[in-house]
Amino acid sequence: MNKKRILSLVIIILLAINIAACSFVQRRVGLSLNYSENASADAMYHYSMGVLFRLDDKTDEAIASLEKAIIADPDSPYLVAELLSLYTEKGDLKRAVEMGEKELAKYPDNVDLHLIMGGLYLNLRNYKKAIDEYEKVVGLDQKNLVAYLYLAIVYTAENKLVLAEDNFKKMLEIDPENVTGMYYYAKLLADMHKYSEAEKMYQKVIALQPYFEVAVFDLAALYEKQGKTNEAIAFYRGYYEKNRTRLNVRIKIAELLIKEKKYEEALAEYQSLLNFDPNNREARLRLGILYYDMRRYKSAVVEFSTILKNNSADDRVRYLLASSYEEDGNKTLALEEYKKISTQSELYATAQIHSAMLLSNEGKTREAIRLIREALKINNRHVPSYLYLSSLYEKVKDNVAAENVLREGIALYPDNIDLRYALGVICEKMGRFDESIKEMETILRLDPDHAEALNFIGYSYADRGINLEEAEKMISKALQLKPDNGYIIDSLGWVHFKQSKLESALTHLKRALELLPDDYNVIEHLGDVYVKLGKLQEAQKMYERASKLVPENDLLKKKLFDLKKEIR
Repeated sequence: MNKKRILSLVIIILLAINIAACSFVQRRVGLSLNYSENASADAMYHYSMGVLFRLDDKTDEAIASLEKAIIADPDSPYLVAELLSLYTEKGDLKRAVEMGEKELAKYPDNVDLHLIMGGLYLNLRNYKKAIDEYEKVVGLDQKNLVAYLYLAIVYTAENKLVLAEDNFKKMLEIDPENVTGMYYYAKLLADMHKYSEAEKMYQKVIALQPYFEVAVFDLAALYEKQGKTNEAIAFYRGYYEKNRTRLNVRIKIAELLIKEKKYEEALAEYQSLLNFDPNNREARLRLGILYYDMRRYKSAVVEFSTILKNNSADDRVRYLLASSYEEDGNKTLALEEYKKISTQSELYATAQIHSAMLLSNEGKTREAIRLIREALKINNRHVPSYLYLSSLYEKVKDNVAAENVLREGIALYPDNIDLRYALGVICEKMGRFDESIKEMETILRLDPDHAEALNFIGYSYADRGINLEEAEKMISKALQLKPDNGYIIDSLGWVHFKQSKLESALTHLKRALELLPDDYNVIEHLGDVYVKLGKLQEAQKMYERASKLVPENDLLKKKLFDLKKEIR
């Protein structure tokens, strides 16, 4: 019943009260239940005012009117039910429960009160009491569909799925074409992995209500869950053919095509949708992202720029546009777009890091440092900014500044593992071995399974030839955590080398080289093992290969020089 119709009825009722002060035609007029035709004029007046207040969303005033109506008619369970509904709507559940329990003692056979109390207990997650109330309803009215539905919902919440299913079946025995019951039963069947039955139930729902779009999406999701992506696509296409205004279905089709790596078909889907609705922001945004993922950056730029024409304050799209320029090699335009991102945006700090990267890559590292420093003045809670600024200082050989930046971040986030790991690495570079180990030990107190910290300590011990047994244990644990990490495999090979377990060292270092073919440390370590094994020709090849990667490494030059002399 629409609002105008209800208002008309209420006005008629109020007029009748004023003129006759005695008559009222029984009629549902606005809250939740029928009111008695034997109501007093005073009770009816306050009830009707409550209806008006409710229509205007004035809940407090509606409650006050209903409370006055109950004073005038204290023996009406209908008024009580209305008031309970309003208390619940307002969120005053405690008051509603107290009143409901009191009234149920007076009216133990009132179905509506039991239903409302079941709903209250359900809201309070008191599932046992909710079940009791709904069971009482079924005892009083064996064909009460609402009670069966909510019993099924409560049992589902308690993960008692067989009981939930039993109540759905009872409900559908009474009303075989109850769409609400069928829909929730289909969801339950899917949760029970009875996919075939769930599919059939969803299909029945959609046959009865073709425009029940939630069911349409659920059925398609069920196809996806079973890996039937092509069936989901075909189903969506069939639905769209009958409902051509439902453009969101075209977006779902495109998403599934992307999942199947049918990128060109997905592009065609988005483009066709945009031909029909050029202002569809969601489709254009997704099209731009798809172009970006396909590395067709110029096309991505067109789509993101089009969106920004209508909303230049959209920082997310601005960031995507800047990233597209960056990936396309247009650094100037990328910098311009990153610069436009609002300082209030959650993407601001990340945009400044990208800008700094572009500047640093052009040899403008000092300018990049200034940029990140300014960004930290605006947002000093962005951990990646501290990490990147530290790396910039390292790039200009200012390890002291790099350390200070990391300590600034740690002062704000003392338990941040990334900041502490970077600080440990800096301390090691500055020759402060004990401090570097201390930082790594702090990390392991925070996260005992931090593979990189375990590897750092283990490798540091092995490189110095100390605590080799402990080093082996730590590196082995790190390798269990990350079995395909080439750096950790190299560390294990290196500690075995230090322990004179040469064959094991050789095996691990060969594996590390497969994973890290251009890492000069791994190549040099392999050369050292070959020297110890007396395989000098293989060692020479390794040293020469490493020297090409780091021609300025004097220690490696000396190793190669000495080896060549020995071979001669």
